[in-house]
Amino acid sequence: MAKIPLPERGQPLDVAYIYQLANAINDLASQSSSSTYKYVTVDTKDLGPQYVKVSESRIIGGYIDIYNNTNITASEEKPFSYDFKVDFKYAPIVTATVVNNGDSDQGNDVSVVIKRVTTSKVEGIVRFNKTGKMSVGLNIIVVGIPN
Repeated sequence: MAKIPLPERGQPLDVAYIYQLANAINDLASQSSSSTYKYVTVDTKDLGPQYVKVSESRIIGGYIDIYNNTNITASEEKPFSYDFKVDFKYAPIVTATVVNNGDSDQGNDVSVVIKRVTTSKVEGIVRFNKTGKMSVGLNIIVVGIPN
């Protein structure tokens, strides 16, 4: 949307200037439409679906290093936690995926389990299914409604 130049003091308002104002107002009205595609749904565990405008939601993309070039034995588990650095109104939706940062195939056989999600952090465990030297981390995506 183009910015409208401010009029000088004492400048008469002409048709061109009023036309620019009307166009800007119409552009603003179309951008703030209440269309359904401008909303996000966060399906909370306790209160069911919550619908808010995308601008009223919060999305966090995070990363945690789990092991860096470390020898791991099969069936080993490592706990993790990630603080959101913002409080959510309800426990948000959290997804965690394993990232194999190393060259070994052993890092491909790793799973993650989310054990607990609160309004301020997520906790879980990473399970290793093979023995070997690994470098793995977690990508974490959080979608929720801030407090």
